[in-house]
Amino acid sequence: MYQFDYQRPRSVSAAAELLRQLPEPKLLAGGMTLIPTLKLRLAQPGALIDLSGIEALKGIEKDGAQILIGAMTRHADVASSAIVRGAIPALASLAGGIGDTQVRHRGTIGGSISNNDPAADYPAACLGLGATIVTNRRDVCAEDFFTGMFSTCLEFDELVVAVRFPIPRQAAYVKFRNVATGYANAGVMVANGQSGVRVAVTGAGQSGVFRATEIEQRLAAQWHADALREIALPAEDMNSDLHASAEYRAHLVAVLARRAVTASQEGASR
Repeated sequence: MYQFDYQRPRSVSAAAELLRQLPEPKLLAGGMTLIPTLKLRLAQPGALIDLSGIEALKGIEKDGAQILIGAMTRHADVASSAIVRGAIPALASLAGGIGDTQVRHRGTIGGSISNNDPAADYPAACLGLGATIVTNRRDVCAEDFFTGMFSTCLEFDELVVAVRFPIPRQAAYVKFRNVATGYANAGVMVANGQSGVRVAVTGAGQSGVFRATEIEQRLAAQWHADALREIALPAEDMNSDLHASAEYRAHLVAVLARRAVTASQEGASR
């Protein structure tokens, strides 16, 4: 690693002030991406601001027809939460399938969506469930938060405080996981909720997570896997790499969407 200053603030306001004051700062949440990057000397921040000491960023609660999850809440805590499992089992299942045991006990929801890895699971949950990302300055809908591969709308002195998920009537998340990393070669979240039918895809798009509008339209007419039987998605905007071609990912998204709808009807997700 390169040399850097280390700070561990105790409040959100103190963290935001450090972002404004320190030279080339980086926020540290779970560190699942940042720490390996630092070890390989692929990043050289002037300061590291560790958010683990801010208790206000941790926790899960039900607020009416929504679930509020603090940004520093670990994946394992989301997966095991009775509140999440009772209200949005698809979200608990998604969290339980992230990476491996070590990653789930260190990684955080805020860190995951702020990094916006194109194959990460939580961006699909946010976009598919119609979540609102709460920062220290504003509330942002998921459509506006994710702006491209490894890119979000966050300003230089802005950090995620919590994520607010509306409770859907039906939802499920299914992914085709990379056996080495646990990341999604393709993953699909389907949801039928307050704002209608939403389908979000991760791991497949060239620009990261996206909504599959053609699938949404078919499911809005009929919430059943049969509605997607003959669907064929274009491969032009799909990612192609050593794990899968663009054509394969296009086919895979359609298959996973059908499986997710079936899982949602069975009251489960996988």
